[in-house]
Amino acid sequence: MFNKRSIHVALLCAGIAALCAAPLSAQNLTVDQIIAKNIEAHGGMAKIKAAKTMRITGKMTLGPGIEAPIVMEQKRPELSRMDLTLQGMTAVQAYDGKIGWSINPFGGKKDPEVMGEDDRKEMAEQADFDGPLVDYKEKGNKVELVGKDPVDGTDAYKIKVTLKSGDTRYFYLDTDSFLEIKEESKRTIRGTERESETSIGDYKDEGGLMLAHSMEMGQKGSPQKQKLTLEKVEINPAIDDSRFKMPEVKKPAAAAEEKKTPEVKK
Repeated sequence: MFNKRSIHVALLCAGIAALCAAPLSAQNLTVDQIIAKNIEAHGGMAKIKAAKTMRITGKMTLGPGIEAPIVMEQKRPELSRMDLTLQGMTAVQAYDGKIGWSINPFGGKKDPEVMGEDDRKEMAEQADFDGPLVDYKEKGNKVELVGKDPVDGTDAYKIKVTLKSGDTRYFYLDTDSFLEIKEESKRTIRGTERESETSIGDYKDEGGLMLAHSMEMGQKGSPQKQKLTLEKVEINPAIDDSRFKMPEVKKPAAAAEEKKTPEVKK
């Protein structure tokens, strides 16, 4: 018959046995081990690096009953473009590796314009094909494991990423799947600090890569959110570099010159 002491010993032994038998994901992992598992969960480094271009087609829900078709294109090493169409007009945001530019017909601007420095920096970060966790040291980013936080009832590793630019992001990785389920960012735009958050989910296999097909984003603490739903993902489609280059804007004088009637030779 067990006495109290033997019960305590039995429970201690059972706990040790459970710990030894526990999978690596349940033990204390370093931040590099967690990132390595995140990369593997997405398909592995070889699959990730094999993707040279990507085109995503979907829809952006901007509000109740307001949906806009969206096309996003990326190309290594740092080329990015997004087209969003609403009410017959298409807004464009793009980055060609150096210059960020946009077309905003909703603001009455039909010609392409160079972005300001804050917007350009944000576009450059978004143009990172693999994201800030992959090859983070080579990119000049710093990572830190903050701990574990619950996200809508799911335990998640919270990783702080300080980008080379100085901006900060927090990635929440599911402790079971090691995939991102939430992201928070903090950046300074025109002297004002802004915080945003994105909920991430509905992962699907796309050519060997595990990609999220649903993202809900907005300012931290705000009930107003925008939802991006992916409908089609193309891996390695042919995309010419010209898609990311800012179109030339004809100067008024040049346009007027073209309208002149050609001189008739006598």
